[in-house]
Amino acid sequence: MPLIVRRIGICGLLNISSRVTRPTLSSVPIFCSSRWPAFAPRCYSKPIDHYSAEKDIIVKLLYNIGSRKEVEQYLRHFSSVESQKFAVIKIGGAVLTDELETLASALTFLNRVGLYPIVLHGAGPQLNQLLANVGVEPRYEEGIRITDHITLEMARKIFLSENLKLVDALERHGTRARPIPSGVFVAEYLDKQKYGYVGRITAVNKEVIESSIRAGALPILASLAETVDGQILNVNADVAAAELAIALEPLKIVFLNEKNGLYHGITGEKIDVINLDEEYEDLLKEPWVKYGTRLKIKQCKELLDGLPRSSSVAIISAGHLHKELFTDSGAGTLIRRGHKLFKYNNLDEMNLDKLRRILETEDRKVKSGHISVASYLRELQQKPKMTLYTDEPGQVLAIVVSDPANPSNPPVLEKLLATKTAVLNNVPDNLWNMIRKDYPTLTWLVHAQDIDGNLDGAWHFERSDGSLRRQQDGSTMFFYGIQDSDKVQHTLNEFGKQRSPPFDYQQRRA
Repeated sequence: MPLIVRRIGICGLLNISSRVTRPTLSSVPIFCSSRWPAFAPRCYSKPIDHYSAEKDIIVKLLYNIGSRKEVEQYLRHFSSVESQKFAVIKIGGAVLTDELETLASALTFLNRVGLYPIVLHGAGPQLNQLLANVGVEPRYEEGIRITDHITLEMARKIFLSENLKLVDALERHGTRARPIPSGVFVAEYLDKQKYGYVGRITAVNKEVIESSIRAGALPILASLAETVDGQILNVNADVAAAELAIALEPLKIVFLNEKNGLYHGITGEKIDVINLDEEYEDLLKEPWVKYGTRLKIKQCKELLDGLPRSSSVAIISAGHLHKELFTDSGAGTLIRRGHKLFKYNNLDEMNLDKLRRILETEDRKVKSGHISVASYLRELQQKPKMTLYTDEPGQVLAIVVSDPANPSNPPVLEKLLATKTAVLNNVPDNLWNMIRKDYPTLTWLVHAQDIDGNLDGAWHFERSDGSLRRQQDGSTMFFYGIQDSDKVQHTLNEFGKQRSPPFDYQQRRA
């Protein structure tokens, strides 16, 4: 029977593939022949089929930063909710000064695929400069800007100016935008005697935002609030973004900064993901987690605890916004509640009802009636050694089996199941990291119907050192951690001799 070695490399058989270098948004052309969004109402003058064609072009451009599967699944995910629940994007004042055109391009890109992020900006650096020009030194108490009459007057002037600057930039890029510097946040005095004209938000007027989106325009908000009797108050932009998120419960809360994320205080490396349910307590004990980093993590924890588990916070630069939203790898720092992962060494330790639910909903062989859950569990109990991995709500399941009597045979990943929600929240990736810590070597099998013609095959290749496809049934064996060339050859030969796949593997990503 002919065998096809798919990748060549360290042992003469392996080759580690890498993703194609992806362009940043600044290097991707934006097609803005019309100033109207892709999903504009029919009353606009340009024909609706042109909008569809323009959207198709932009979607194809997105494929340059991620796989077709990634892009399409996130587009479906983002489009599945009401427009105002897609994303709240908070923009720091420095971004408006240093990255205005990049920001406008990024927001235009989102709008061209029919998405309507709600944009909220601050203007701290600009306000400080304006105050310095008139000889007023900014004062802070417990991190809160003390706002007197002069500061409030300057704040109102600069917020309006920066708001219009962003709107104008978006309009130049062909994206309709509506300036909303006030009228969204209702507030009361935080402590008038201590902080002056600083507000504590008590309500959010969603109708102003919804009206803008219904008109086909991006709502551009400033962090100013009013009391019920009309007094303007200054509010912290991060706090205003959090209150906006609580009121709207969006899928994404994005904080744009020039640093492109949070960084480890010792190694200096960017932190890709923080799973709060697993890491929060230990993270706060780290000596380098202090000042602004500590405050940001605590604020995100407080915010996400009250939102649906599907919501997450991204800290990212304007130029990488598209990659953070539309690829699994992301680009900045993603903060989410995540799911606590659990490991069991036998079936008696695990909740069998949870195990049954995910097998019935996600396992192809069980769903097709090829095998019952009870039959599979009985087979599983006959294995010499096994390790089961799952999360708290039961949205992922992995089962690794091994034979201590034959240590030369690498462990086998017998099952890996994941719900759509788990995949969108990257729970399988967290589980995979846990498996790799426990098993330095591993093999797993993917059936033809799960990988042939399916771009999800990249997921397996990225996590393996090598693979072998069997022409007989189209199934593919993957492996990692096998360094000895003789063991690699033995593993591949054993797989080639098998007449039918003994193990079932399924990774559902959409």
